[in-house]
Amino acid sequence: MKGKSYKAAMYGLWKSDNNIVPEKPANKKGKTFAEQVEGRALTEGNILNTAAVRTQRRGAASISLQGVRRKAQQDKGARFNNLFHHINTELLTESFYSLKKNAAAGVDEITWHEYKEGLAERIVDLHMRVHAGSYRAQPVRRAYIDKSDGRKRPLGVTALEDKIVQQAVATVLNQIYETDFMGFSYGFREKRSQHDALDALYVGISRCKINYILDADISSFFDKINHDWMLKFIEHRVADRRMLRLIRKWLKVGIVEDGKRTSQEVGTPQGSVISQLLANVYLHYAQDLWAHQWRNRNASGDVITVRYADDTVVGFQYKNDADRFLKDLIVRMDKFGLELHPLKTRLIEFGRFAVCDHQKRGECKPETFDFLGFTHSCSKTKTGRFLIRRTTIKKRFVQKCKDVKQELKKRMHDNVMETGKWLNSVIRGYQNYYAVPGNMDLMKSFYDQTTRAWLHTLRRRSHKGQNFTWKRFEKLIRWLIPRVRIVHPFPDQRFQRYNPR
Repeated sequence: MKGKSYKAAMYGLWKSDNNIVPEKPANKKGKTFAEQVEGRALTEGNILNTAAVRTQRRGAASISLQGVRRKAQQDKGARFNNLFHHINTELLTESFYSLKKNAAAGVDEITWHEYKEGLAERIVDLHMRVHAGSYRAQPVRRAYIDKSDGRKRPLGVTALEDKIVQQAVATVLNQIYETDFMGFSYGFREKRSQHDALDALYVGISRCKINYILDADISSFFDKINHDWMLKFIEHRVADRRMLRLIRKWLKVGIVEDGKRTSQEVGTPQGSVISQLLANVYLHYAQDLWAHQWRNRNASGDVITVRYADDTVVGFQYKNDADRFLKDLIVRMDKFGLELHPLKTRLIEFGRFAVCDHQKRGECKPETFDFLGFTHSCSKTKTGRFLIRRTTIKKRFVQKCKDVKQELKKRMHDNVMETGKWLNSVIRGYQNYYAVPGNMDLMKSFYDQTTRAWLHTLRRRSHKGQNFTWKRFEKLIRWLIPRVRIVHPFPDQRFQRYNPR
């Protein structure tokens, strides 16, 4: 598709920094509030000499990096060889406060709250070690979390000082790569969320001539990142040897599991602060730029792309385009040491004509695909118009209900008010993500199942619990847990608001 709607769905609109700043008004009394301020261009020699921010708030230190972002935006081929001086005590302090306070400790066994004691002295010492070259990255502690399919997902728990330095480096490098990343890349980026990716996908399928969907998933992506290719990709824009040396340290630092340290020749720990940026950089060069060129050179019909981390959804107008793209994508991924998951990667018929085509052939309903926690299926409105129905993935819905019920059993003898506040936070959090138009039935089901499970545990507290009637319980939940509601607007409305073109 060559129109504006495709460009909006394909690329989004990234609002770049403006080179115009307001000129300071004259110090004269009697001026009205409506008096406008003229704009003037920034002085070329003062790009980096911006005023320092005294408060320790997120985003404060990034003001001094505006010149880096502006240079990266103006010159797409520029290589930055003087970035290390931006890692100062102010940026390290800001990076510390941007970390999660209750995150697990790494091999250093130092928590966020412990490090905060004497923070000023610790930051000064860390800054001196980083710039003197005596800073040493510590190995990553391996941990595992349960996946919805019963397997374990490996995570890396980084030491606290490594998190601080990684956050500072990511802040600097983001000024460069946020101007380079493609518009259809949404994972782990500034001012972009899962729902932005979901909105772009919805609008792309609805407005473009999409008849086939390729749901591509990279198998064990973080564990298969090639270090040599990673450093080559970084060197396209970064020539600062000290910055490259830090990244190489974090890639080669190794993993500690069951008290044994093993070297890491490939992959980056999933869960570390810097891994998100590195993953986006790797896929930007390995997949995004190639996919954009493939569409312009080889596609004979409409093509849309939405990527969030290692999950990619590509829509096609013609089956031939879809088959050729999938074949070429497999070859492209193999070149950089990656592999598409054989079970999770699927090419299906999906779109406004999919239902009619299946009925003509005497087949069942079109297949569905999962993306960012939602199952996407073909449906229709009351007036017969094509509609993409999005519902919570069934496995995740069932697992979440089981987890809440198990936790309620553990809290059986806790204070009723405290348990009610906890359950309220769970339902509110679930609603804030899954309460999209068309998913109200499952939202009500989640509310009913969790509240009834709480009533069941209250009745089992003692033999007197049987007197806890439904009317009495209903008054309690009406006070503590309001009913669920749809909190997200329709995707096309929100997408149009953020992308008016």
